[in-house]
Amino acid sequence: MNLLPLGNDILTNNEVTNITKIGFWVLINGREYFIPFKEFPIFRKATIEQILEIKLLSPNQLYWESLDCDIELESLEKPHFFPLMFQ
Repeated sequence: MNLLPLGNDILTNNEVTNITKIGFWVLINGREYFIPFKEFPIFRKATIEQILEIKLLSPNQLYWESLDCDIELESLEKPHFFPLMFQ
């Protein structure tokens, strides 16, 4: 019996799961994070396409190339350790 080769993996390690008027949620390695537009205003005027082009540069760093924006996951997990607002 011959088995067909496996196809492409349809699961990704990072994706945007929801966008609302107050922010958006990203799923990174099975954990969901909320990115509020109030704290990250660069995303307010971004297109949906720009928001969806999220990349994981390292296990702890998200990056949006067309916006030239990166966010450390720790700043989303523990915002009280990062009191400065994103400009």
